Amino acid sequence: MHATHHFLTLARYNVWATQRLLDAVAAVPEAGYRQDVGLFFKSIHGTLNHLLVGEHRLWFRRFAEGVSPQLALDAEVETDRAALAQALRAGVARWAPLIETWPAERFDGVLAYTTMRGTAASLPFAATLAHVFNHGTHHRGQITAALTALGHASPELDLVYLLQEEASR
Repeated sequence: MHATHHFLTLARYNVWATQRLLDAVAAVPEAGYRQDVGLFFKSIHGTLNHLLVGEHRLWFRRFAEGVSPQLALDAEVETDRAALAQALRAGVARWAPLIETWPAERFDGVLAYTTMRGTAASLPFAATLAHVFNHGTHHRGQITAALTALGHASPELDLVYLLQEEASR
């Protein structure tokens, strides 16, 4: 599989899984949504804010614009849960159009950026892009565990379910 096709699959999965997760989170009352349930970013809200910061306000800008904003990974950039969900939906929708603009050889290159500590870094482009999508999967998994712990239904988010849905269409 060509790298472009692989990463477009991951971008579609990111949209699909984020939407399913946000639909499930919508059923959680405010107290549970903001409760410290032992996640790295404490609550469902804190973890969703981290996804917005990490994936969309930091990594997307590094890949799309070549800039490295200095943001705290635990910053609460959106206090309102509906606005946060909307920002996440909009953010995940931006990856596929960006990936489609890159020539095939871009995936064999490097991503030069500045770390959160201000240090210059240069990493393999494709592997670093894979990190972005893997990072989202990791934190969505944490949130599904929190949903279960809070007594709510947890959506099935395995990539294979998206692939099965697409194959049946």
